[in-house]
Amino acid sequence: MQNIRLKAALNREQIQNRLSYKPEIIELHLVEKDLYQPHRIISYIQLIKSRGARVYLHHPMKYQGQYLDIISTDPDMRRFYDWSCEVLADICKKENIKCVIHCHYMQSESSHLTDRNKRLETKHRIEEILTICRTVFLWEDTTQGIFSANNPYLLSEIVQPLNLSLNIDISHSFIALKGDNNALKKHLELYHKHADYFHLVDSYGVEHDSLPLGKGKVDWKMVKPFIGDTDFIFEIDLKKSNYLDCNLMIESARYYNEV
Repeated sequence: MQNIRLKAALNREQIQNRLSYKPEIIELHLVEKDLYQPHRIISYIQLIKSRGARVYLHHPMKYQGQYLDIISTDPDMRRFYDWSCEVLADICKKENIKCVIHCHYMQSESSHLTDRNKRLETKHRIEEILTICRTVFLWEDTTQGIFSANNPYLLSEIVQPLNLSLNIDISHSFIALKGDNNALKKHLELYHKHADYFHLVDSYGVEHDSLPLGKGKVDWKMVKPFIGDTDFIFEIDLKKSNYLDCNLMIESARYYNEV
């Protein structure tokens, strides 16, 4: 079957499960502790590559249990954000791969901020990360706040001036746009040319539900032409299922192929 594009933690059992489906892509979702053993990350990258799959990394979501925010008021979080980007940029350059990164998450400070000064501070902080490496990071949108589809200035103030490479999470955009497929279409018309990667996930458009394709309200027939030949994974939430069983992602691949 085509389009077997999966996510996994840095966990041998999960990775072996994903590899059993002969995937085209595996995205490794990292946590803070993984970064203190970069050799382990590299080992798994090389294992996956040896089985014929492409690899993407995903920057950790949390630092000491708190969701990361690029303009956090916590100096330790900022230091971790920058240091972790240095570690991952080095790995990505060595292995010729890319890394998905968030400016912030829906539970972080920036998700409640929209004023111009904070938007410009975010832009400045992204510029600082780009000095580490301009080519390896793929900037992912979230469901609300500065780096989300409900910020009307995101494209003009941040994405275009910095020529950012984006990872568009379809469910995040859909939620930020209040579950409106017409608004999602307009958003993709503006943003898809900046996207070098996608997370394909369904949603009812109300909360972060991370559903298999076809189980929510996203119009995938409308979305699919915007994806084209761009790389993507099915980033389906497995919490209610089993992390060692990625069948919900396989079902999503089957659905996507038939749209």
